[in-house]
Amino acid sequence: MNEPTSRFRLVPMWPRDPDEAGRTASSLELFFDLVFVVAVSIASVQLHHQLNEAHLFQGIVNYALVFFGIWWAWMNFTWSATSFDTDDWLYRLLTIVQMGGVLVLASGIQAAFEDQDYAVIVLAYVVMRIALVAQWMRASRSAGDTRRSTTTYAVGIAVVQVFWLASLLLPAAAFWAAVIALVGAELAVPIAAERRARTPWHPHHLAERFGLFTLILLGESLLASANAIIEALHEGDRPGPLIRVAVLTLVVTAALWWVYFWAPHHPAIDGLGLSLGYGYGHYFVFAAAGALSAGIEAEVDVITGHSELDPVVASFAYTVPIAVFILGIWLLVLRRSAGRQINVIVPLGAVLVLVDPLIPIPFALTAVILTGVVAALIWQKPLTNTPQDRASTNA
Repeated sequence: MNEPTSRFRLVPMWPRDPDEAGRTASSLELFFDLVFVVAVSIASVQLHHQLNEAHLFQGIVNYALVFFGIWWAWMNFTWSATSFDTDDWLYRLLTIVQMGGVLVLASGIQAAFEDQDYAVIVLAYVVMRIALVAQWMRASRSAGDTRRSTTTYAVGIAVVQVFWLASLLLPAAAFWAAVIALVGAELAVPIAAERRARTPWHPHHLAERFGLFTLILLGESLLASANAIIEALHEGDRPGPLIRVAVLTLVVTAALWWVYFWAPHHPAIDGLGLSLGYGYGHYFVFAAAGALSAGIEAEVDVITGHSELDPVVASFAYTVPIAVFILGIWLLVLRRSAGRQINVIVPLGAVLVLVDPLIPIPFALTAVILTGVVAALIWQKPLTNTPQDRASTNA
């Protein structure tokens, strides 16, 4: 049955069915993800540069803030699309505007890292957010029982953008204080909106969207790390240590993929509290996946003598993202689907990887630990979260 269209060939943005069978990511959503990963890649490159120059605190703070802008724009679009995607020409156009905004944001990342100049990033971020405001306002016209929620989203996001623009007029010290407040305000908008009337998000669709973005981020990290290793080999550096790094990179990426997709994610997107925790918690998972390549590249630079980092610190540059990724997914998803053994092995493995640089054989040990975690996941199957399943597994 065809949707009714207006004389402008627009489809009303009716709320989507949260139980719609066969709901999958659209080609527009996949295109959206690919464009956003461009910005993540550039942020990772700049983090790598600041790590090499031993500007650890500055690099981490800049990366955290830049990644927040990328992640929050991505997640807000994803959450709105699962409830109100119409895929008509205006919807596509407003989505492409958001994609253009993230590309402009990407062009300002280097200035943010090197000169603390966030003007381009803030302006591009506001463009993306205003395009989403237009989507929420359009959805409110046919949102039915969720109109209060869609209106709250539109008004709340618009008001916060005014303050983002005003923050550019502040001196440096006041700007950073304003950033903290504005990040909190951004995070508060969905909480306020969903408490008024929950939008009809689709758990399976959201789980697929988050999983696909994770795959793209892991692929980007693998590609960037491989390029760094290949470049070092072409420069005539010793192949032995670089081959060990290459093996480590493949093992790590495969293990993170295995951990992430071991258990189904849709049960964690159930109710306001769990769903917001799942979405917000993915900031750390996504940021860790994006930062992994920076850590691997820092390790390569230490091996080839092109870094000011202490070797132990360089090793922490890749073990911290690994540990954050694993602990994040364990907290958000795995611990609810795992028995007692997995709920010990997975977090313990993350902690052991984290402290790996303090042990004399970091490469081999990290690979062994992650292989052991994966082996445990192969041996144990996820529970279906019934009391009977938990009792039989823990027995």
